[in-house]
Amino acid sequence: MSIYDLSFNDSKGHKIEMSQYKGKVLLLVNTATKCGLAPQFKILEDIYQKYKNKDFFVIGFPCNQFANQEPETNETMAETCQINFGVTFLLSEKIYVNGENTHPVFAYLKDNSKSGLFGKKIKWNFTKFLVSADGTIIKRYSPTKNPKKIEKDIETLLK
Repeated sequence: MSIYDLSFNDSKGHKIEMSQYKGKVLLLVNTATKCGLAPQFKILEDIYQKYKNKDFFVIGFPCNQFANQEPETNETMAETCQINFGVTFLLSEKIYVNGENTHPVFAYLKDNSKSGLFGKKIKWNFTKFLVSADGTIIKRYSPTKNPKKIEKDIETLLK
């Protein structure tokens, strides 16, 4: 199994096949609009805009598992991201990143990457996974890692 065998629903409920991202570099992030780390949305959007013409994509996976920081409906959450942070990158519908209802994309990411400080479990919003164009999970970044500091890793994969 590879990440390209998986799918998710976007914030409007449309099924998105990960296979459409074969040959693309991805940054997959669990997000929450009410989180203290939410200003990272703007930085993620800036990075997406900078590299999107080089086959780079950011995909946000909203999650309400941490302190009820994504309580809105999928529609309201997507609007909030667009209005408050200018987000144009793809957002999924709300998912679970831990526990028995963990979304298959995040189960795969956790099972196929180096564990974080708290093991495979996602510790908080804005945990980031960088995936190469061949589907290899290159690195897992902590929630507090400023996305700007990931740019060098992204650039290396885009060469």
